[in-house]
Amino acid sequence: MAIGDYTVHIVDDEEAVRKSLAFLLAMNGFAVRVHNSATDFLAFAPGSSNACLVTDLRMPDMSGVELLRKLQAADAMMPAIVITGHGDVPMAVEAMRAGALDFIEKPFEDQILIEAIERAAERLVQAPSATDDAAGVRARLKELTEREQQVLGAVVAGHANKTIAYDLNISPRTVEVHRANVMSKMHAKSLPELVRMALAVKFGST
Repeated sequence: MAIGDYTVHIVDDEEAVRKSLAFLLAMNGFAVRVHNSATDFLAFAPGSSNACLVTDLRMPDMSGVELLRKLQAADAMMPAIVITGHGDVPMAVEAMRAGALDFIEKPFEDQILIEAIERAAERLVQAPSATDDAAGVRARLKELTEREQQVLGAVVAGHANKTIAYDLNISPRTVEVHRANVMSKMHAKSLPELVRMALAVKFGST
């Protein structure tokens, strides 16, 4: 979908951030609308179409994750990107489970956000399954060693490296090595992409 054919909604309680992101995106040709709270956007969202969402994670009225869950409950979900200055693995996984397509930590390069929005916009014209073939994901999962599968399962469950290391009785550095191997074997460019793959095939579900 062409940049001018959809609207990017920015939800952030900080005016300076809203203005900065809106200026960046407008200068790159995006149609932009800003919202100063998750509550305001939640009231607006059901009537929107051809839209993507960029939301902050931590906001006074409700978190970005809560916003995504309420959008889903209201059948008003749209392709969404969560940005935060306080990122960690559990938060990223929680955001992905709530439906976020990307989880971006501040500070970030302008191009990273722009490319994330463009990927999100692709979901407006294609089925979510088009980005990751389930059979291919399952085949790559089978290539993981038992330990790598254990580490991936713990990551998808939202556990931090130190917790995984303790549970598996290995060092945090070893966990990092296994995670890197998993990313490589799964052809995942980022943690959100890896989690998205695992959730798509219900890896680790009970």
